[in-house]
Amino acid sequence: MSRDNLYSLPRDRVGQFQFDADVADVFPDMISRSVPGYASILSVIEQLAGRFVRPDTNVYDLGCSLGAATLLIRNQAPSNVTIHAVDNSSAMIDRLRKRLDQASGGPDACDVELHLADLCDIALSDASMIVLNFTLQFVPAAKRHRLLQACFDALVPGGGLLLSEKVCFDDPGQQSLLTDLHLDFKRACGYSELEIAQKRTSLENTLVPESIPTHTDRLKDVGFGVVAPWFQCFNFASILAVKSTPS
Repeated sequence: MSRDNLYSLPRDRVGQFQFDADVADVFPDMISRSVPGYASILSVIEQLAGRFVRPDTNVYDLGCSLGAATLLIRNQAPSNVTIHAVDNSSAMIDRLRKRLDQASGGPDACDVELHLADLCDIALSDASMIVLNFTLQFVPAAKRHRLLQACFDALVPGGGLLLSEKVCFDDPGQQSLLTDLHLDFKRACGYSELEIAQKRTSLENTLVPESIPTHTDRLKDVGFGVVAPWFQCFNFASILAVKSTPS
């Protein structure tokens, strides 16, 4: 795993963050040193796959990046399931394709279909599980409700959606405290003040966080019967939403 030093040298101009080849090369290191609790969320995604993924259904990993969630779900999925890994970064999809070629998964492994596409344009159907793991925050705010509505409509009754996001807080004191604690985390993981500052600049207007109540209210609004925030570490959270079965 290559170490993330993309922002270690001063830049005359810090451009907008993109999931290009340079980011793909260091992405596992970048996200593990930037998102507290990331490994815990991945382990729970695998656990949830064992609970929610059903035979003869589809699973969608929307914003799959290098396929960390896809590969863990595949460990739990029946062989007649199809996992659709979707990302709009060709660099991420190319590297995931190589990872899948190297890890066949054995004779009982389910199919994984890769889609280089805007996740807002992908057709969803017959899904037992959908994962948006730190993805929605990069979708324009005006498109988020429609995307989650499409996810809800595509899920079979009893299906689950896992939504993980960087979040913000209405209370200024809480926002300031948890932001500071996150910065302390990044420093402890070896990022310099220059790296932190330049990365923050690159993500402005690209990663747009929302509050936990905003996420939960939207999930309820599109129809989910159970909406359960289950994880929070500083300003990162994960929510499980379940489509109710008919009574």
